[in-house]
Amino acid sequence: MPVSDEGYQHIEHGFEPVFDRRSRVLVLGSFPSVLSRANTFYYGNPQNRFWRVMAACLGVPVPPNEGDALASGEPATLDASVAAKRAMLLNGGVALWDVIESCDIKGSSDASIRNVVPARIELITSNASIEQVICNGGTAGRLYKRYLQERTGLPAVVLPSTSPANAAWRLERLVERWGSATTWAL
Repeated sequence: MPVSDEGYQHIEHGFEPVFDRRSRVLVLGSFPSVLSRANTFYYGNPQNRFWRVMAACLGVPVPPNEGDALASGEPATLDASVAAKRAMLLNGGVALWDVIESCDIKGSSDASIRNVVPARIELITSNASIEQVICNGGTAGRLYKRYLQERTGLPAVVLPSTSPANAAWRLERLVERWGSATTWAL
């Protein structure tokens, strides 16, 4: 990854969206964090509350992170963690992707994002009957409105970020707000 001026790197997203033909709610983040890019899956920082919030909204157990103990007592592998998270979303009718396909960014900082290439959202919208778009945080909401809303024809509900950097929103408050935003498990 070539480093450009001021510590920026041009980064490609690096992994595919999660969806199937039964997906009805599309949750969009802005762009994967450094940890997510390393894991090649969404919300890879164990401190990010996304998986706990989604599990609560869908009324299912929280899927394990890599290293968490499974029912067998064995630690979950990265592959097992990703499979459990993917299954939870798909079983709940939830698609997951990011607004940005590639950009210049410093580390994981949404505030540093520039030179955006938006995601090919039609990959999802032409293969699933998406009824609602939810953006995880203000940056995802702004970028969605700027680059993708016209292409989907759907306004987005912008919800508070599940990022650990959003310390003003405790887990319980996030679950309440996210849970009231839509009818999960369509």
